[in-house]
Amino acid sequence: MLLIEDLHVSIDDRQVLKGVSLEIQDGETFILFGPNGSGKTSLLMTLMGFANYNVTKGKITFKGKDITHAPIYERARLGIGMSFQRPPTIHGLKTRHLISMCAHHRDREVDVDALARKVNFDQFLERDINAGFSGGEIKRSELLQLMAQKPSLLLFDEPESGVDLENMALIGNTVRELLNGSQEPKLDLSLKDLRAKRHTSGLIITHTGYILDYIHADRGQVLHDGVLCCEASPRVILEHIGKFGYKECVRCLK
Repeated sequence: MLLIEDLHVSIDDRQVLKGVSLEIQDGETFILFGPNGSGKTSLLMTLMGFANYNVTKGKITFKGKDITHAPIYERARLGIGMSFQRPPTIHGLKTRHLISMCAHHRDREVDVDALARKVNFDQFLERDINAGFSGGEIKRSELLQLMAQKPSLLLFDEPESGVDLENMALIGNTVRELLNGSQEPKLDLSLKDLRAKRHTSGLIITHTGYILDYIHADRGQVLHDGVLCCEASPRVILEHIGKFGYKECVRCLK
């Protein structure tokens, strides 16, 4: 579904990604770890096509189409959706209107109220986008937009960030449903069968690893100083980081 080849990206002449190569298959969920300032969010913003992220070398292919320099709206129409860690507040635009726009591509009209009730967000539909929202409310708003859009590639920038324990289960279960199109997958299925049953692929940034309690992740890697390293099971990576920090990752890059 997604192929990233030798991707180099700079922001204001500062190089933030230094030769990233990554492939995500149909139905695959990939977890990305890394310390602050390592380039994780920059990678997602580049995949989404934001103008400040200048691709100086490399190629991004999505569903067989070169989108390296495609505009954001074209990537969204092709089926890429992103949940931001810190989305902007948009005064003058009601949440209901935005959700309706996200669902505009569908063949049939979407019941926005019913969709919002799934994430306990129906009482916020008449408010401006993110105006006065708490961290958990912002996350639910982001998820609601993705539920309406139904992209085939989901990009999550720290879905646990700013979420209290009461909201974590709701956020986690909703992310799982977006990725799987169903409830908890059966444990006796092979990884290949699990991927075959999924409707979408996912690339998820996480610091805490809480999201791993709710989803099945296929692969994981560490992004350190703009370079990918240390590919392994996401839970193995998380346990190793918990014990040793990122110093082992720095060592393997030398």
